[in-house]
Amino acid sequence: MIIEYHRPKELKEALELIGRSNPRTYPLGGGSSINQPGDEEFAVVDLQDLNLNQLQKNQNSFFFGAKVTLQNLLDFFTGLEPDSFAGKSELEKAIRHEASFNLRQVASIAGTVVSADGRSAFVTSLLALDAVVKVISQDGEAERINIGDLFPLWKKGNRGKLILEFEIPNNTNFVYQFVARTPADLPIVCCAVNKWPSNRIRGALGGYGDYPKMFFDGTDEGGIQIAAEDAYSQANDHWASSEYRSQIAGMLAKRCVNLISVS
Repeated sequence: MIIEYHRPKELKEALELIGRSNPRTYPLGGGSSINQPGDEEFAVVDLQDLNLNQLQKNQNSFFFGAKVTLQNLLDFFTGLEPDSFAGKSELEKAIRHEASFNLRQVASIAGTVVSADGRSAFVTSLLALDAVVKVISQDGEAERINIGDLFPLWKKGNRGKLILEFEIPNNTNFVYQFVARTPADLPIVCCAVNKWPSNRIRGALGGYGDYPKMFFDGTDEGGIQIAAEDAYSQANDHWASSEYRSQIAGMLAKRCVNLISVS
């Protein structure tokens, strides 16, 4: 239950509030995760006056602020020229798979990332894209963290820190594939693969666990199917057996590489 609401005009004030332990205070982006039922009493810090909703592109990267919604991001990529990013349509597919239209309207990118579990299509995609996250501490010191390092840190709690911005490459080729009970359901297994002009290939799997898993980062694509199968060899839960997930993960990884090769 929300017991305090704050809407700071300055980043310093927001960081001071978020660093409090009594009452426990959370940043408020779109509010889609905070507004879940529960008994905890907490305060929220509304970030809408801190200019964290920017979407930008330079020669090699896209930059999007923490408070950009999933629908904002989808509209941004939909509006790009087809040849501006080889993975444009595939990333659009992953964003649509992440949430329904109504939820995409309110869910912020940062909120989606920090509240995600292993079944997140969007976070699996960010992991394959080797996204970089800009984070600022209460002392005003900013640092850039690879998204794979962010997940375990944020699950443990990061008091007094705030996500400012995400960066992903725009000079790569990206593919997203998944298997689910229906096209609208969360994935039982999803696979995202990204290839750089240097022939570096990075693959991530989703559909299981606390957060998506990077399973491949190298240049020899011949081993990617086996790497995916090994990564999900113990991925057993009430949704699917490890044998099934391992087989599907390998199939999707191979399909992603093949799609990249012909595009």
